[in-house]
Amino acid sequence: MKFDNKFIFVIVGAIILYAIFLLLSDISLILSKIPNFKTEYLPIILVLIPFSWLFLFLRWNLLLKNSNIKIPLKENLKIYFAGFALAVTPGKFGELIKSQIMKTKFDVPHRTTSSLVLVERLYDLAGAVIVSFIGILLIGIGGYVIAGASIILILIFVMISSRKLFHTILKLIGKIKFTQKYTVSLSESYETIRTSTRGKIVFTSILTTSVYWLLESLGVYFILLSFDIDLLNYIHVVATYTSSLILGAASFIPGGLGVVEGSLVGLLNFQGVDISEAFVLVILIRIFTLWYSVIIGFIALKFSGGLSTKS
Repeated sequence: MKFDNKFIFVIVGAIILYAIFLLLSDISLILSKIPNFKTEYLPIILVLIPFSWLFLFLRWNLLLKNSNIKIPLKENLKIYFAGFALAVTPGKFGELIKSQIMKTKFDVPHRTTSSLVLVERLYDLAGAVIVSFIGILLIGIGGYVIAGASIILILIFVMISSRKLFHTILKLIGKIKFTQKYTVSLSESYETIRTSTRGKIVFTSILTTSVYWLLESLGVYFILLSFDIDLLNYIHVVATYTSSLILGAASFIPGGLGVVEGSLVGLLNFQGVDISEAFVLVILIRIFTLWYSVIIGFIALKFSGGLSTKS
């Protein structure tokens, strides 16, 4: 297939949602706060956040190796980051384009790589729950969010442990038009999913994901410092940021747009950050942690050949 135009519509829709969020905010007040940004923190933020992505790539590499898939490192890097272009799709399902590129360029079966993309989402959630739990123990916020996410994780692992239950749930997911064309591949890849969620690979994948969340949260912490916001220590930021992302993921709205921003503003304000400053902080946090990766993703998509991928 060529790069699906539906993905473009999803991305445009996500931008519209983001514009609505800005319109509902006090734009003039937000603009008046922007000049307070200390630019000396900018190089740290621009380097630290992409550095965190390397741990996601390491996890991807480990998952491929665990499934006996060998892709040249340079090509694999471009393919992996190409998936970032579609990070604003619901549940990041747009990252399945990695599967299409690998099929076209290296003849790797869809059923294997598409299942690994799904496993990545599972580990994203697991890592976020773990680092958020640390924050809950220390500062006591987001407990209900993490409890709910933990229950979901347990249910998913139970589903994977039973072939029959796995296929039953997959049939239900297949009724969603957006995911329909991928469920056949997933149904044929039960063993890949199971071997990717058992044994040593579970520990290494959760560890690399947790490091990613901790580093990205550190980038968020520096964004706060760039506005002289020192009310929250680093652990507070980790718990606050990851809790809001979990809520956004649960909403299944593209990129969690609106939900992540709203919950993050509320959590920051709850911890003493002025509401107008919270809006500015959240906008910049999302620019650096979401839209920055989307831009990098489209560049990688171009160089990986994903924009003209055919099947």
